[in-house]
Amino acid sequence: MDTFLIRALQLIMSLSLLVIIHEGGHFLFARLFKTRVEKFCLFFDPWFTLFKFKPKRSETEYGIGWLPLGGYVKIAGMIDESMDTEQMKQPVQPWEFRAKPAWQRLFIMIGGVLFNFLLALFIYSMILFAWGDEYILVQKAPLGMDFNETAKVIGFRDGDVLLSADGVPFERYDGDLLTSVVEARQVTVLRDGVEASVYIPEDMMDRLLADSVRFASFRYPYVIDSIMPGHPADVAGLQPGDSITQLDGRNIAFLDFVEEMQRRRNAANGEEASHLVTLTYVRNGVTDTLTFATDSLYQIGVTACMKTDRLMPVVHRQYNLFTCIPAGISLGVNTLKGYVSQMKYLFSKEGAKQLGGFGAIGSIFPATWDWHQFWYMTAFLSIILAFMNILPIPALDGGHVLFLIYEIVARRKPSDKFMERAQMVGMALLFILLFWANLNDIIRFLF
Repeated sequence: MDTFLIRALQLIMSLSLLVIIHEGGHFLFARLFKTRVEKFCLFFDPWFTLFKFKPKRSETEYGIGWLPLGGYVKIAGMIDESMDTEQMKQPVQPWEFRAKPAWQRLFIMIGGVLFNFLLALFIYSMILFAWGDEYILVQKAPLGMDFNETAKVIGFRDGDVLLSADGVPFERYDGDLLTSVVEARQVTVLRDGVEASVYIPEDMMDRLLADSVRFASFRYPYVIDSIMPGHPADVAGLQPGDSITQLDGRNIAFLDFVEEMQRRRNAANGEEASHLVTLTYVRNGVTDTLTFATDSLYQIGVTACMKTDRLMPVVHRQYNLFTCIPAGISLGVNTLKGYVSQMKYLFSKEGAKQLGGFGAIGSIFPATWDWHQFWYMTAFLSIILAFMNILPIPALDGGHVLFLIYEIVARRKPSDKFMERAQMVGMALLFILLFWANLNDIIRFLF
């Protein structure tokens, strides 16, 4: 329950910020061009509003709705979510949206998307300034990767070190690497010290989406952090810092060792069985082997090191106030490119199943409070919100932009009746999409 509340709080905080910034973009451009904004509302407020106030000598009422599905600004003289068609029947007033030149209306409509994108760039820059950047060098991973079953079917093997895709070297394990893999014809790996090739089928992404399991994960070595005095490892002569590489002659990683000892414990089931183990370990670059007996629970009396920077080749990069800005811009632009390139998979059968609603969005936040991850996820959601809103769908900002571009090119406006119908169709499509996404969440939760 605590995990759910922490994630829910992070989701509400993040979406509230993104909605305020988005609608603030529309609001500021509207005020810049002396267009009246009648209402600024965080969340939607059908039937009633949780809180509202209107400052003296202000034309705008500010409020908080009860339905946390977004927010809106009600701009005078515009067909929007409010569907206030009565206002459109009145004579045009100079402060109304419809009275402004097309180029001004265009800026008002793209203001939300622009502000969301700029917010993402700012957050990414500040993340790099405050925390820097840290990642594991994929090509230097000492034990390679563990792969899911789909990857193994096409030729990857646990322990493979990812080197390149179609000759382009890998650097870090992120969304760009996965995109490179699924779009490549050939991936080169290092296997048992020798380079090998894995040929990627054209439907690789569909297979991975159907599998719904992470493509690969790093194999971490089992490095001893501390030893309990008097226990088998202490008696045998193991020391903190020793890296266990083999169990009874078989190469192992951290999870391999833990799972094998648990398997032996379960298999014994109280019966007398051999507790001897042969461990190969590396100490200060020298490899050695020990054979000794575990205790009655198949434990050797050690705790493993869990600090990534002590186990793997981690790159650390620090940024000052001047270098973090271009790096943040580059990170934001690359994130947008990666998200756009993956949108095509949404229209496949397996991609449609992966579409998620608020449950899926909330699950990307960490289960414990982590400001670094909170801001990172908020920046990512801001990129998504900007892109989704600029899509040329009626009821979204992109739909209004599309009609404004038509007006500029054709030199005539679409009729109010057409705009009303387009708005209704767009809203219907959005509600269907929202229903489908949240239905997927429910199905995943139940099954």
